[in-house]
Amino acid sequence: MAKDFQEIQIDKLVVNPSNDRHGELPDEPTAIAKLLDDLPDRMRKLAKDIADTGEIYAIPVVYPTGDGKFVVFDGNRRVTCLKLLHKPELTPDDTWSKYFKKTAAEKKADLPKVVDCHITTDQDWIDNFLYRTHTGAQHGVGQIDWDNKAKTNFVVRTGKDTKLKLGAEIEEKLRGEKLIEASTKVHRSNLERLLSSDEFHHRIGVSVKDGKIYFQRTPDKVLAALTRIIEDLAASILDISRLTKNPNKRKYLDELDKEGILATANDDLDVPVDFKTGEAMPGAASGGKDKPGGDPKSPSPSPPKPLQRKHLIRLEDGSGLTPQSHTKRALDIWGELQHHLEFGKHDNAVAVLFRVLLEFAVENYISQKSVTGVHDNDKLAKKFVKALDHMLAASAIDKKYHEGLKKFENTEPMLSANTMNKYVHHKSFFPSDYHLKSMWDTVADFVVICLKA
Repeated sequence: MAKDFQEIQIDKLVVNPSNDRHGELPDEPTAIAKLLDDLPDRMRKLAKDIADTGEIYAIPVVYPTGDGKFVVFDGNRRVTCLKLLHKPELTPDDTWSKYFKKTAAEKKADLPKVVDCHITTDQDWIDNFLYRTHTGAQHGVGQIDWDNKAKTNFVVRTGKDTKLKLGAEIEEKLRGEKLIEASTKVHRSNLERLLSSDEFHHRIGVSVKDGKIYFQRTPDKVLAALTRIIEDLAASILDISRLTKNPNKRKYLDELDKEGILATANDDLDVPVDFKTGEAMPGAASGGKDKPGGDPKSPSPSPPKPLQRKHLIRLEDGSGLTPQSHTKRALDIWGELQHHLEFGKHDNAVAVLFRVLLEFAVENYISQKSVTGVHDNDKLAKKFVKALDHMLAASAIDKKYHEGLKKFENTEPMLSANTMNKYVHHKSFFPSDYHLKSMWDTVADFVVICLKA
């Protein structure tokens, strides 16, 4: 384990855009703004304390980036406050800038320009340190406890979940099937980093429920993909530099997909089966075949119930979408519609946020592509069609898809701006999950193109 303690200049420290307190963000300025926005009172008090004492009272844990900079993994709040006391112009708005200028001017001690840091290139050690520091109880005025969202962000980034040892279970399965050599070293923690959330489980063809792994796609193809991943990890083709950020994970899986390594939607199972036993997922199957010697008059078992789609946005939608400062709000909404808001519980919220997401996506495309002929008072339908026409001219979509979406400008009930507006404004127009799913499945590719613009 490579560890060191050094003094590092404050301007060489990078506030982590993938801090588990808030989840993955595009860059340091966005991360600073997010900390100030989420924890305004605590950030003010911390900045005042640093200005009064000239100390940050914690040694940041940092990872060298190779270009003379160091990404902060622990101590982001304190590093942010010290940075802004030195350079208030790095704040996101005038209100914060004035606060940090005033606090720095009233300081009672010299503000340090160098910080004692714990430097390490051992990502496992960092993750274990964060796990022990932030997922247990803390008292006093030290580090702020991570809330449930932050703990979830940590698990999503690292794959560390005490309920399921994903890496160990996959290794056991592959060795049991004799798909990897006895001498092959399995990097379990890195495997768990790659398979750190539902998005990446789905890309491989598995799901996790109630502490168990299930095949969602043809087992042979899923196991072949996992074998390739194990081999890439062992050969350092897939190393820690490709596993700490979601865009890098997506890029790696996209490469496997292009090679034909990953199972596809054509390999979907009718009923998920247990990764270990091959038995159907509880509640998804009918209970098996009739036993020999059974009562011939017994009724035949019911056919398996199809899996119900709970969310508007499917897990396979949006591969390769990367947060940018100008799409952050849209992708936050995307995440809510893909993972949190469920049909049967949140139908109104799904309908309204679907409408908002579509509008944000269209406006992003128009802005990023400098689409001409758009006016401030244009309604969503007109903006939608102008973006659509631009895509066709740029060969981003084909003529058939263009013609199919062109109807959005009309008032027909199945796909139209008029229908979406009614979901938001009409008190007697109730959302239909069938209708919403159909609309989303029709415009999903269009929305992705808009958000990638």
